[in-house]
Amino acid sequence: MGLQPPGRLLSPQGDLQVMDPYSVAKPLFFQLPAETAHGVVHRGLQAVQGTPIEHLLARRYRVEDERLAVDAFGCSFPNPVGIAAGFDKNAEIPNALAALGFGHVEIGGVTAEAQPGNPRPRLFRLREDRALVNRMGFNNEGADVVGQRLAAMDLPDVPVGVNVGKSKATPLSEAPGDYAYTYEQVADDADYVAVNVSSPNTPGLRTLQDRGPLVDILTRLEDAGADPLLVKLSPDLSEAATEEALTVVEDLGLDGVIAVNTTTERPERLRSPHAAQEGGLSGAPLEHPATERVRFVAERVDVPVVGVGGIASAEGAYRKIRAGASVVQLYTGLVFEGPGLARSINRGILELLERDGFDSIEEAVGADV
Repeated sequence: MGLQPPGRLLSPQGDLQVMDPYSVAKPLFFQLPAETAHGVVHRGLQAVQGTPIEHLLARRYRVEDERLAVDAFGCSFPNPVGIAAGFDKNAEIPNALAALGFGHVEIGGVTAEAQPGNPRPRLFRLREDRALVNRMGFNNEGADVVGQRLAAMDLPDVPVGVNVGKSKATPLSEAPGDYAYTYEQVADDADYVAVNVSSPNTPGLRTLQDRGPLVDILTRLEDAGADPLLVKLSPDLSEAATEEALTVVEDLGLDGVIAVNTTTERPERLRSPHAAQEGGLSGAPLEHPATERVRFVAERVDVPVVGVGGIASAEGAYRKIRAGASVVQLYTGLVFEGPGLARSINRGILELLERDGFDSIEEAVGADV
Protein backbone atom coordinates (compact mmCIF):
# COMPACT_ATOMS: atom_id res chain seq x y z
CA MET A 1 0.00 0.00 0.00
CA GLY A 2 1.39 3.44 -0.93
CA LEU A 3 1.57 6.53 1.23
CA GLN A 4 -1.77 8.01 2.25
CA PRO A 5 -2.66 11.57 3.24
CA PRO A 6 -2.45 12.17 7.02
CA GLY A 7 -5.68 11.33 8.81
CA ARG A 8 -6.98 9.21 5.93
CA LEU A 9 -7.00 5.51 5.18
CA LEU A 10 -8.24 3.09 2.57
CA SER A 11 -11.09 0.74 3.37
CA PRO A 12 -10.87 -2.92 2.26
CA GLN A 13 -12.95 -1.85 -0.75
CA GLY A 14 -10.41 0.83 -1.66
CA ASP A 15 -12.62 3.76 -0.61
CA LEU A 16 -10.93 6.80 0.90
CA GLN A 17 -12.17 7.40 4.45
CA VAL A 18 -11.53 10.16 6.97
CA MET A 19 -9.99 8.87 10.20
CA ASP A 20 -11.38 10.05 13.53
CA PRO A 21 -8.65 12.35 14.92
CA TYR A 22 -9.34 11.15 18.45
CA SER A 23 -8.47 7.59 17.48
CA VAL A 24 -5.00 8.91 16.65
CA ALA A 25 -4.65 11.11 19.74
CA LYS A 26 -6.14 8.70 22.27
CA PRO A 27 -3.09 6.41 22.62
CA LEU A 28 -0.97 9.51 23.23
CA PHE A 29 -3.36 10.85 25.87
CA PHE A 30 -3.48 7.46 27.53
CA GLN A 31 0.30 7.52 27.95
CA LEU A 32 -0.21 10.49 30.29
CA PRO A 33 -1.53 10.26 33.84
CA ALA A 34 -5.32 10.61 33.72
CA GLU A 35 -5.50 13.98 35.44
CA THR A 36 -2.67 15.36 33.30
CA ALA A 37 -4.45 14.27 30.13
CA HIS A 38 -7.64 15.90 31.35
CA GLY A 39 -5.72 19.11 31.94
CA VAL A 40 -4.36 19.04 28.39
CA VAL A 41 -7.85 18.61 26.94
CA HIS A 42 -9.22 21.29 29.26
CA ARG A 43 -6.57 23.81 28.22
CA GLY A 44 -7.17 22.99 24.56
CA LEU A 45 -10.87 23.72 24.93
CA GLN A 46 -10.06 26.93 26.78
CA ALA A 47 -7.83 27.98 23.90
CA VAL A 48 -10.60 27.59 21.30
CA GLN A 49 -13.44 29.00 23.40
CA GLY A 50 -14.56 32.35 22.06
CA THR A 51 -12.62 31.93 18.81
CA PRO A 52 -13.83 31.04 15.29
CA ILE A 53 -12.75 27.46 16.02
CA GLU A 54 -15.51 27.22 18.61
CA HIS A 55 -18.05 27.97 15.90
CA LEU A 56 -16.46 25.35 13.64
CA LEU A 57 -16.77 22.80 16.45
CA ALA A 58 -20.44 23.69 16.87
CA ARG A 59 -21.07 23.19 13.15
CA ARG A 60 -19.38 19.80 13.31
CA TYR A 61 -20.77 18.41 16.54
CA ARG A 62 -24.20 19.92 17.21
CA VAL A 63 -27.24 17.93 16.14
CA GLU A 64 -30.23 20.22 15.67
CA ASP A 65 -33.56 18.47 15.55
CA GLU A 66 -36.79 19.46 17.29
CA ARG A 67 -37.42 15.84 18.27
CA LEU A 68 -34.45 16.00 20.64
CA ALA A 69 -35.73 19.04 22.57
CA VAL A 70 -36.76 18.54 26.20
CA ASP A 71 -38.37 20.86 28.74
CA ALA A 72 -37.60 19.89 32.33
CA PHE A 73 -37.48 21.66 35.72
CA GLY A 74 -38.00 25.03 34.08
CA CYS A 75 -35.19 24.65 31.55
CA SER A 76 -35.34 24.13 27.79
CA PHE A 77 -32.75 21.63 26.54
CA PRO A 78 -31.97 21.49 22.80
CA ASN A 79 -31.06 17.83 23.25
CA PRO A 80 -31.02 15.44 26.21
CA VAL A 81 -27.26 14.80 26.43
CA GLY A 82 -25.38 16.86 29.03
CA ILE A 83 -21.91 16.94 30.48
CA ALA A 84 -21.84 15.91 34.13
CA ALA A 85 -20.26 17.84 36.98
CA GLY A 86 -16.55 17.23 37.40
CA PHE A 87 -15.44 17.96 33.86
CA ASP A 88 -15.56 21.75 34.17
CA LYS A 89 -15.17 22.35 37.88
CA ASN A 90 -14.52 26.08 37.72
CA ALA A 91 -16.82 27.26 34.90
CA GLU A 92 -13.94 27.81 32.50
CA ILE A 93 -15.18 26.06 29.33
CA PRO A 94 -19.02 25.88 29.25
CA ASN A 95 -19.19 27.41 25.76
CA ALA A 96 -16.61 25.01 24.34
CA LEU A 97 -18.52 22.06 25.81
CA ALA A 98 -21.76 23.33 24.33
CA ALA A 99 -19.97 23.56 20.98
CA LEU A 100 -19.19 19.83 21.26
CA GLY A 101 -22.94 19.23 21.03
CA PHE A 102 -23.94 18.92 24.66
CA GLY A 103 -27.47 20.04 25.45
CA HIS A 104 -26.52 21.29 28.90
CA VAL A 105 -23.40 21.76 31.01
CA GLU A 106 -23.23 21.15 34.75
CA ILE A 107 -20.23 22.86 36.29
CA GLY A 108 -18.67 22.12 39.66
CA GLY A 109 -18.67 20.74 42.22
CA VAL A 110 -18.25 24.17 43.69
CA THR A 111 -17.67 24.71 47.40
CA ALA A 112 -17.87 27.83 49.55
CA GLU A 113 -14.12 27.74 50.17
CA ALA A 114 -11.43 27.24 47.57
CA GLN A 115 -9.74 23.89 48.18
CA PRO A 116 -7.00 21.84 46.51
CA GLY A 117 -8.73 18.50 46.85
CA ASN A 118 -7.02 15.26 47.74
CA PRO A 119 -3.34 14.51 47.03
CA ARG A 120 -2.38 13.24 43.58
CA PRO A 121 -2.66 10.79 42.01
CA ARG A 122 -6.43 10.89 42.45
CA LEU A 123 -7.83 9.98 39.04
CA PHE A 124 -7.28 6.53 37.50
CA ARG A 125 -8.25 4.95 34.20
CA LEU A 126 -9.52 1.38 34.28
CA ARG A 127 -8.87 0.75 30.59
CA GLU A 128 -9.94 -2.87 30.56
CA ASP A 129 -13.23 -1.92 32.20
CA ARG A 130 -13.85 1.37 30.35
CA ALA A 131 -14.14 3.07 33.71
CA LEU A 132 -12.56 5.68 35.96
CA VAL A 133 -11.92 5.84 39.68
CA ASN A 134 -11.63 9.30 41.17
CA ARG A 135 -11.00 10.66 44.63
CA MET A 136 -10.65 14.29 43.58
CA GLY A 137 -12.15 15.72 46.77
CA PHE A 138 -14.03 18.73 45.37
CA ASN A 139 -10.90 20.52 44.14
CA ASN A 140 -12.09 23.92 42.91
CA GLU A 141 -11.38 27.64 43.09
CA GLY A 142 -14.27 28.37 45.43
CA ALA A 143 -17.68 29.98 45.12
CA ASP A 144 -16.44 33.58 45.00
CA VAL A 145 -14.16 32.98 42.00
CA VAL A 146 -16.59 30.74 40.14
CA GLY A 147 -19.47 33.15 40.71
CA GLN A 148 -17.44 36.08 39.41
CA ARG A 149 -16.35 34.08 36.37
CA LEU A 150 -19.94 33.14 35.53
CA ALA A 151 -21.06 36.75 35.90
CA ALA A 152 -18.35 37.98 33.51
CA MET A 153 -18.95 35.34 30.86
CA ASP A 154 -21.27 35.23 27.87
CA LEU A 155 -22.82 31.88 28.68
CA PRO A 156 -23.86 29.38 26.02
CA ASP A 157 -27.37 29.01 24.66
CA VAL A 158 -27.88 25.75 26.59
CA PRO A 159 -28.76 25.41 30.29
CA VAL A 160 -25.81 25.76 32.65
CA GLY A 161 -26.31 24.11 36.02
CA VAL A 162 -24.09 24.48 39.06
CA ASN A 163 -23.30 21.49 41.27
CA VAL A 164 -22.69 22.62 44.86
CA GLY A 165 -20.88 20.63 47.54
CA LYS A 166 -19.74 21.06 51.12
CA SER A 167 -16.34 22.55 51.91
CA LYS A 168 -14.13 19.91 53.51
CA ALA A 169 -13.26 22.15 56.46
CA THR A 170 -16.89 22.92 57.29
CA PRO A 171 -18.35 20.77 60.09
CA LEU A 172 -21.33 18.68 59.06
CA SER A 173 -23.48 20.61 61.51
CA GLU A 174 -22.75 23.81 59.58
CA ALA A 175 -23.40 22.34 56.14
CA PRO A 176 -26.67 24.23 55.44
CA GLY A 177 -24.95 27.61 55.72
CA ASP A 178 -22.01 26.39 53.66
CA TYR A 179 -24.26 25.26 50.80
CA ALA A 180 -26.30 28.46 51.01
CA TYR A 181 -23.19 30.65 50.71
CA THR A 182 -22.10 28.81 47.58
CA TYR A 183 -25.56 29.13 46.08
CA GLU A 184 -25.69 32.85 46.72
CA GLN A 185 -22.44 33.40 44.81
CA VAL A 186 -23.63 31.58 41.67
CA ALA A 187 -27.38 32.16 41.86
CA ASP A 188 -27.70 34.88 39.23
CA ASP A 189 -26.13 32.80 36.47
CA ALA A 190 -27.17 29.22 37.30
CA ASP A 191 -30.07 27.82 35.30
CA TYR A 192 -30.43 25.20 38.02
CA VAL A 193 -28.61 24.15 41.18
CA ALA A 194 -27.72 20.54 41.95
CA VAL A 195 -27.05 19.72 45.60
CA ASN A 196 -24.27 17.17 45.89
CA VAL A 197 -24.62 15.19 49.11
CA SER A 198 -23.41 11.96 47.54
CA SER A 199 -19.76 12.28 46.58
CA PRO A 200 -17.74 9.53 48.27
CA ASN A 201 -14.62 11.70 48.42
CA THR A 202 -15.45 14.22 51.17
CA PRO A 203 -15.46 12.65 54.66
CA GLY A 204 -18.97 12.31 56.06
CA LEU A 205 -20.68 13.93 53.08
CA ARG A 206 -22.94 10.99 52.31
CA THR A 207 -24.47 11.15 55.80
CA LEU A 208 -26.09 14.38 54.61
CA GLN A 209 -28.46 12.21 52.55
CA ASP A 210 -30.17 11.20 55.81
CA ARG A 211 -33.54 12.85 56.18
CA GLY A 212 -32.73 15.33 58.95
CA PRO A 213 -29.55 16.87 57.45
CA LEU A 214 -31.00 16.74 53.95
CA VAL A 215 -34.13 18.64 55.00
CA ASP A 216 -31.99 21.25 56.75
CA ILE A 217 -29.79 21.84 53.70
CA LEU A 218 -32.57 21.91 51.15
CA THR A 219 -34.81 24.11 53.28
CA ARG A 220 -31.99 26.60 53.74
CA LEU A 221 -31.43 26.68 49.98
CA GLU A 222 -35.12 27.11 49.23
CA ASP A 223 -35.27 29.96 51.74
CA ALA A 224 -32.33 31.54 49.87
CA GLY A 225 -34.35 31.36 46.65
CA ALA A 226 -32.77 28.33 44.96
CA ASP A 227 -35.00 27.44 42.00
CA PRO A 228 -34.85 25.10 40.17
CA LEU A 229 -33.32 22.93 42.88
CA LEU A 230 -32.23 19.32 42.34
CA VAL A 231 -30.53 16.78 44.58
CA LYS A 232 -27.91 14.25 43.42
CA LEU A 233 -28.12 10.85 45.09
CA SER A 234 -25.67 8.00 45.58
CA PRO A 235 -26.10 4.62 43.87
CA ASP A 236 -24.93 3.01 47.11
CA LEU A 237 -27.94 4.02 49.18
CA SER A 238 -30.22 1.14 50.09
CA GLU A 239 -33.65 1.18 48.47
CA ALA A 240 -35.17 2.12 51.83
CA ALA A 241 -32.75 5.04 52.25
CA THR A 242 -33.36 6.16 48.68
CA GLU A 243 -37.11 6.11 49.26
CA GLU A 244 -36.60 8.20 52.41
CA ALA A 245 -34.60 10.76 50.43
CA LEU A 246 -37.29 10.83 47.77
CA THR A 247 -39.95 11.62 50.37
CA VAL A 248 -37.87 14.71 51.18
CA VAL A 249 -37.90 15.62 47.48
CA GLU A 250 -41.68 15.41 47.44
CA ASP A 251 -42.25 17.03 50.84
CA LEU A 252 -40.13 20.06 49.97
CA GLY A 253 -41.31 20.31 46.37
CA LEU A 254 -37.88 19.95 44.78
CA ASP A 255 -37.66 20.28 41.03
CA GLY A 256 -35.68 17.17 40.11
CA VAL A 257 -33.42 14.28 41.09
CA ILE A 258 -30.03 13.38 39.63
CA ALA A 259 -29.45 9.63 39.67
CA VAL A 260 -26.66 8.74 40.27
CA ASN A 261 -23.23 9.74 41.57
CA THR A 262 -20.17 7.45 41.47
CA THR A 263 -20.08 4.22 43.46
CA THR A 264 -17.70 2.85 46.06
CA GLU A 265 -18.78 -0.68 45.14
CA ARG A 266 -16.38 -2.80 43.08
CA PRO A 267 -18.04 -5.46 40.90
CA GLU A 268 -16.11 -8.72 40.85
CA ARG A 269 -15.81 -8.61 37.06
CA LEU A 270 -13.44 -5.62 37.11
CA ARG A 271 -10.12 -6.50 35.46
CA SER A 272 -8.00 -3.38 35.79
CA PRO A 273 -5.19 -3.28 38.34
CA HIS A 274 -6.54 0.14 39.39
CA ALA A 275 -9.85 -1.37 40.49
CA ALA A 276 -8.70 -1.44 44.11
CA GLN A 277 -7.97 2.29 44.19
CA GLU A 278 -10.02 4.19 46.75
CA GLY A 279 -12.66 6.56 45.35
CA GLY A 280 -15.76 6.67 43.24
CA LEU A 281 -16.12 4.30 40.28
CA SER A 282 -17.75 5.57 37.09
CA GLY A 283 -18.13 4.32 33.56
CA ALA A 284 -19.30 1.07 32.00
CA PRO A 285 -19.58 -1.01 35.22
CA LEU A 286 -22.08 1.51 36.56
CA GLU A 287 -24.27 1.62 33.45
CA HIS A 288 -26.80 -1.10 34.34
CA PRO A 289 -27.16 -0.40 38.08
CA ALA A 290 -27.47 3.32 37.36
CA THR A 291 -30.23 2.68 34.84
CA GLU A 292 -32.07 0.53 37.34
CA ARG A 293 -31.74 3.28 39.96
CA VAL A 294 -33.14 5.80 37.46
CA ARG A 295 -36.13 3.50 37.02
CA PHE A 296 -36.50 3.12 40.79
CA VAL A 297 -36.51 6.90 41.26
CA ALA A 298 -38.82 7.60 38.31
CA GLU A 299 -41.40 5.16 39.66
CA ARG A 300 -41.56 7.07 42.94
CA VAL A 301 -41.43 10.78 42.11
CA ASP A 302 -43.33 13.05 39.76
CA VAL A 303 -40.38 15.35 39.07
CA PRO A 304 -37.90 15.02 36.20
CA VAL A 305 -34.97 12.65 36.65
CA VAL A 306 -31.47 13.26 35.30
CA GLY A 307 -29.88 9.93 34.42
CA VAL A 308 -26.13 9.55 34.97
CA GLY A 309 -23.81 6.57 34.99
CA GLY A 310 -21.92 4.64 32.34
CA ILE A 311 -23.37 6.30 29.24
CA ALA A 312 -21.10 5.85 26.23
CA SER A 313 -23.55 5.18 23.39
CA ALA A 314 -26.96 6.13 22.05
CA GLU A 315 -28.32 2.81 23.26
CA GLY A 316 -27.12 3.46 26.81
CA ALA A 317 -28.59 6.96 26.87
CA TYR A 318 -31.85 5.71 25.41
CA ARG A 319 -32.16 2.98 28.03
CA LYS A 320 -32.01 5.62 30.75
CA ILE A 321 -34.57 7.77 28.92
CA ARG A 322 -36.97 4.84 28.58
CA ALA A 323 -36.32 4.07 32.27
CA GLY A 324 -37.56 7.55 33.18
CA ALA A 325 -34.73 10.07 32.64
CA SER A 326 -35.81 13.31 31.00
CA VAL A 327 -32.18 14.20 30.27
CA VAL A 328 -28.90 12.36 30.77
CA GLN A 329 -25.31 13.25 31.63
CA LEU A 330 -21.93 11.69 30.96
CA TYR A 331 -18.25 12.22 31.69
CA THR A 332 -16.30 8.96 31.63
CA GLY A 333 -17.66 8.01 28.21
CA LEU A 334 -16.10 11.15 26.79
CA VAL A 335 -12.67 9.99 27.96
CA PHE A 336 -12.96 6.71 26.10
CA GLU A 337 -15.01 7.76 23.06
CA GLY A 338 -13.76 11.27 22.33
CA PRO A 339 -15.29 14.64 21.45
CA GLY A 340 -17.80 13.29 18.95
CA LEU A 341 -19.73 11.35 21.60
CA ALA A 342 -22.60 13.79 22.12
CA ARG A 343 -23.14 14.01 18.36
CA SER A 344 -23.03 10.23 18.02
CA ILE A 345 -25.52 9.76 20.85
CA ASN A 346 -27.94 12.38 19.57
CA ARG A 347 -27.88 10.97 16.05
CA GLY A 348 -28.37 7.48 17.41
CA ILE A 349 -31.28 8.54 19.63
CA LEU A 350 -33.07 9.96 16.58
CA GLU A 351 -32.76 6.56 14.89
CA LEU A 352 -34.03 4.80 18.02
CA LEU A 353 -37.00 7.17 18.28
CA GLU A 354 -37.90 6.39 14.68
CA ARG A 355 -37.50 2.67 15.30
CA ASP A 356 -39.87 2.79 18.24
CA GLY A 357 -42.42 5.13 16.68
CA PHE A 358 -41.83 8.11 18.97
CA ASP A 359 -42.08 11.65 17.63
CA SER A 360 -39.94 13.15 20.37
CA ILE A 361 -37.70 12.42 23.34
CA GLU A 362 -40.48 13.43 25.70
CA GLU A 363 -42.70 10.64 24.34
CA ALA A 364 -39.98 8.09 25.10
CA VAL A 365 -39.32 9.23 28.66
CA GLY A 366 -40.45 6.48 31.03
CA ALA A 367 -41.68 4.16 28.29
CA ASP A 368 -40.35 1.19 30.28
CA VAL A 369 -41.63 2.32 33.68
